[in-house]
Amino acid sequence: MRLIKLFILMVIPMLGFTQTLKVGDGLQVVHFNAGWNSANDVEWVGDLENCKVKKCDIATDTKAQSKYEIVVVPTIIIFNEGEEVKRYQADISFTMKATLEEVQEKLNEIYGDDF
Repeated sequence: MRLIKLFILMVIPMLGFTQTLKVGDGLQVVHFNAGWNSANDVEWVGDLENCKVKKCDIATDTKAQSKYEIVVVPTIIIFNEGEEVKRYQADISFTMKATLEEVQEKLNEIYGDDF
């Protein structure tokens, strides 16, 4: 299993499968994870309101992993007008401890500040 992870992290980027995530204007949430950690996907991220939601697989988008300094997955980052506002990271077991309510509360706070 470790050999497969090493292959994904080392060989695939050399083959040119780097996509590079685009963070645009407005309020956006990006869910960073890796295919090898899909069992710990944050399923509720699609239920967030008042924002655009994107997902990024850092095993295939290594440029985004480096650019946004993703050191643990899953990681959720809230961006407002392209700037990072808040980051939620998994614990040592690669599971997200932040809740839908916690992230939505932060989004509502940012969304309200824009008006």
